[in-house]
Amino acid sequence: MSTATMNAWSAQARFAIYYAPARASGWWDAGCAWLGRDAESGASIDPQQAPALSEPLAQLTASPRRYGWHGTLVAPFRLAGRATVADLLEAAENWAHTQRPFALHVEAATLGDFVAMRPATPSGDEQMCALAADALHTFAPLREKPSAADIAKRMQAPLTERQRELLVEWGYPYVLDEFRFHMTLSNSLDNAADRAAIVGWWHREAQRLGPLSIDGAAICVEPAPGEPFMLWQRLPFTAEHEA
Repeated sequence: MSTATMNAWSAQARFAIYYAPARASGWWDAGCAWLGRDAESGASIDPQQAPALSEPLAQLTASPRRYGWHGTLVAPFRLAGRATVADLLEAAENWAHTQRPFALHVEAATLGDFVAMRPATPSGDEQMCALAADALHTFAPLREKPSAADIAKRMQAPLTERQRELLVEWGYPYVLDEFRFHMTLSNSLDNAADRAAIVGWWHREAQRLGPLSIDGAAICVEPAPGEPFMLWQRLPFTAEHEA
């Protein structure tokens, strides 16, 4: 753990448990190149070749670029009470040691008005939902509960009754049976042609790259409100090696 790195974080730093493809993988390279940023090294990446779009790719990916190339398992949170970063790291490493790697077939799709990679099969979706639910329960004691003001603000969004129940109980509406694993590729886009072009591009990329290897997770950090997330610690899944 780098003390210098931690000292640069504000008291309002947020942490998240994300899936991120292995650094030495085609999926990591492709996603970082698409977003124009490597969240682990902090390096900016010149935009790669992209489909014909109505605006420069960098403008259409500004929102996911701040978070880095990832799929959410536990949404960003602040540490609760007396919990420390060391507590979080210990819990995360212990949790990762209980997880077994698996392959996940994925596809590009439009989700509402943005584009993302998602599981291509119901069984893959179930596997990711189970992984995220396990992570949610594991890290719940370390997550600060949102304030009444935070809850009220989120309640203004168009949520279902079930999502409102989850928001009150867990501080976030898209967990457990409402969780849908995805890796975001674009901002919210009004232009249907742009969405279709991105889906087509990533359909071809997914065929080239093959299944995602769900072989680890990562602790990602927002050092201060509004700053880009950084991938701080990778968490290899090692259960199959401990029999």
